Amino acid sequence: MAKRQGQNTVDPIRDPEQIRAMKEHLLHQSYRDYFLFVFGLNSGLRISDIVGLRVMDVRNTDHLRVKEKKTGNTRKIRMTGALKQEIEKYTRQMADSDLLFPSRKGKGHIGRETAWRVINGAARACGISGAIGTHTMRKTFGYHFYQQTKDVAMLQQIFGHSAPSVTLRYIGINEDMMDQALDQFSL
Repeated sequence: MAKRQGQNTVDPIRDPEQIRAMKEHLLHQSYRDYFLFVFGLNSGLRISDIVGLRVMDVRNTDHLRVKEKKTGNTRKIRMTGALKQEIEKYTRQMADSDLLFPSRKGKGHIGRETAWRVINGAARACGISGAIGTHTMRKTFGYHFYQQTKDVAMLQQIFGHSAPSVTLRYIGINEDMMDQALDQFSL
């Protein structure tokens, strides 16, 4: 993994074709693992806030309400139409009290390590290089949200960052991308 400021960091998946390939690969491996990836990409939540969710937390609602493990803050996040459709399909045969991401090795939910193996393994199987892990889903959400909206202030609020510069660095908007944008700009 790449290192920045003494921490392990991961990259967003910038290429929509690579995202599609990972979805396809995971769908053929395990519907739970596919749903984990889709959920992470479309919610922007940290893996620690995803794995413990139950069906009742996501069914028949327009918003996710999550108490973040990292910050302790309660967040209310509007679910995208695509995510709501996936939730409906995935939970159709599940009870409200069921975990969304049950472990196959016991009664609890999958752990962060299992989630990392799923995401990293799928990326490798699809030929995606670079630093890929569970946080890749959150960063991919942020990167593509920014590319579609160019609203860094809104993304900063969604992520709970302290400044727009933190958000841009977090999602990998780097100097090369800024240089490319400026090369194509003129008045």
